[in-house]
Amino acid sequence: MAGPLTGINIVEFAGIGPGPFCGMMLADQGATVTVLHRPGQAPDPRLALSRSRKLVEIDLKSDDGIATARNLVKNADGLIEGFRPGVMERLGLGPDVLLSDNPKLVYGRMTGWGQYGPLSAAAGHDINYISLSGALHAFGRAGEKPTPPINMVGDFGGGGMVLALGMVSALLHAKTGGPGQVVDCAMTDGSAALMAMIYDLHNTGRWRDDRGVNLLDTGAHFYDTYETADGKFISIGSIEPQFYAKLRQVAGLVEDSDFDAQMDPKQWPVLKEKLTALFKTKTRAQWCELMEGTDICFAPVLSLTEAKSHPHNVERETFVDVGGLPQPAPVPRYSVTVSDPPKRPT
Repeated sequence: MAGPLTGINIVEFAGIGPGPFCGMMLADQGATVTVLHRPGQAPDPRLALSRSRKLVEIDLKSDDGIATARNLVKNADGLIEGFRPGVMERLGLGPDVLLSDNPKLVYGRMTGWGQYGPLSAAAGHDINYISLSGALHAFGRAGEKPTPPINMVGDFGGGGMVLALGMVSALLHAKTGGPGQVVDCAMTDGSAALMAMIYDLHNTGRWRDDRGVNLLDTGAHFYDTYETADGKFISIGSIEPQFYAKLRQVAGLVEDSDFDAQMDPKQWPVLKEKLTALFKTKTRAQWCELMEGTDICFAPVLSLTEAKSHPHNVERETFVDVGGLPQPAPVPRYSVTVSDPPKRPT
């Protein structure tokens, strides 16, 4: 694979969710990523999380398998593993052993709770990790229970993406003369970091510690989703005064003085009721014709099926064909480096 990480070799111990996502991110950037998987349990080649990898079957319960893994890591720049703390050590593949073999190795560890702490040995999933960081508390509408944002915040945003950043940072450090090291990536830590701006707003008195009553959590009438006449949905994000003015102009709300109170939270519920009724008077397509591409800060809420064929996504090739199936394209884009398109694992 060509890309900005061409020449970097990564060994990935097969897992689920955030570990493979980190491996995908590195492989998309041109790194050679070799996945070590259990006999008969090769990753599904149809999945984006498996793409652009080399697959090696290995039995980590055998001495030969451990020796093979150790030899592969001796010649690698980095390693990704997502087992519970202590598992790799019990296999004889812990950081002390592998960094002794390869002092420049970047040893990436992906867990929910982290390598230490009172909960480090406990089982958990995304929903639990983002609960502990305070993130889940913020997701949901007023008066309703917290709503998990699928598993994007813990597994992928605070987990795999953060580990990919940590791996690249430590790899750069090693390539510029520093030693190898362990990257301890915990989804609790990562999801807390993703909440940095919200914690800032709370610390400075601009965010109430309640769901659905704030600027960005569906509390405001100008930052929410609305149902249209055909049962579909649109999104509005008209925060800044000029964008809000454009919303009022196009939606025919200039003469309604109630909408002058944009930033008065006491008025938001009433104004939201008005917008709810208004947006149900036209279909999603009709609202798109009026608002899409303007400075209202508007977009249709597209389904997984619809998103792939939206003209903007088509022109930017946001989705690419990999083995006959549409997948999200590698990100980000580079002005100089030309990366190879993703392909199925081999």
